[in-house]
Amino acid sequence: LSELEALMERMKRLQEDKEDEEASQEEMATRFEKEKKESLLVISGGICAFPVPFSFDDEIVSTDVSRYIEDPGFGYKDFARRGEDHLPTFRAQDYTWENHGFSLVNRLYSDIGHLLDEKFRMVYNLTYNTMATHEDVDTTTLRRALFNYVHCMYGIRYSDYDYGEVNQLLERSLKVYIKTVTCYPERTTKRMYDSYWRQFKHSEKVHVNLLLMEARMQAELLYALRAITRHLT
Repeated sequence: LSELEALMERMKRLQEDKEDEEASQEEMATRFEKEKKESLLVISGGICAFPVPFSFDDEIVSTDVSRYIEDPGFGYKDFARRGEDHLPTFRAQDYTWENHGFSLVNRLYSDIGHLLDEKFRMVYNLTYNTMATHEDVDTTTLRRALFNYVHCMYGIRYSDYDYGEVNQLLERSLKVYIKTVTCYPERTTKRMYDSYWRQFKHSEKVHVNLLLMEARMQAELLYALRAITRHLT
């Protein structure tokens, strides 16, 4: 099967498995922990820990980002050290954007919550109902996997989501691309962009980038707003 056909087959199989039998809470928690720990290994010092079709050493654009920041040492750091047995987890049910963050940010800055919420929803729900040359395709499962994987990298877990879907729908090269775009955007190259979903349209792959950026922004807001909430109470 081609990359596209294999992905569509996995999506179909996931839907059938979900209808037949749902995973237990214990199984879903275990799958989340596995994905969370694996995400720490996706990039190590700019080199992928997984065998993928490309290497960061092959093509890293030397981008000087110092002009855009005051602290040259500023950059993304994994939320936990590799090798730790008990990694911190942000339980989404305890502090969600819809039930907590949205109202707080509106209190702090009038109407900004509505604008942010509209932006999140628009990007998350954006779809042509296509996958490359296939039409009338429900891409909800795939969009949810992309969004939730970014949150997983930041240690955020949704208790009602089965992270086994992430492992089945997002191949390793795509996970490397996701973490690079989300955490180390200055390292992203066209070769990396071209290496995944080769049969997809550019508009569909650009939508992936939009999803990743909005998921990252929401994750950062959740951590910041939760801290503010704790300070206020």
